[in-house]
Amino acid sequence: MVLARLILGLLCLSPMTGYELKKHFDSSINHFWNADKAQIYRTLAQLVDKGYATVRTVAQSNYPDRQEHHITEEGRAALAQWLSSGAVQSPERDPFMGQVFFAAELERDEIQDLLAERRQATQLILDDYLSQREGIDMRAAADRRSFLMAATLDHAIRQQAAELEWLDAVLEYLP
Repeated sequence: MVLARLILGLLCLSPMTGYELKKHFDSSINHFWNADKAQIYRTLAQLVDKGYATVRTVAQSNYPDRQEHHITEEGRAALAQWLSSGAVQSPERDPFMGQVFFAAELERDEIQDLLAERRQATQLILDDYLSQREGIDMRAAADRRSFLMAATLDHAIRQQAAELEWLDAVLEYLP
């Protein structure tokens, strides 16, 4: 359901093909939600079946026709209902935390390697988010949409920074 609502939100920005939606996921939403190509296309078909989106074929010369998806009024209503349904806190599912929880079964140096590998991956993610954030001035955001989109990126940056801090503490105090 969340994926469907996120796709409707992107379709509010402009009509898009499945390929364009995947690009938007990878470049603007990936800091809080990811979806593979198959999930996006499957969900698009469901949105069309429910009447939340329509598909328009756009002919192109020298390229295959584009299957452009447009949000419908019913889709806008479903999105608005979801947006106003209240803040939902869902439990995090993090396989890495499962590994850490049971890591006492490993030797100390193996635990350090596990944590160091996660630290390196987290740093790469943080660096990517920080590069996306360059040049965005929250105070100068042109509109509420731009401001809130940037705010989600700030949240992801703070999460990654907090994870790095936590990893450093675990590595420092590991018995």
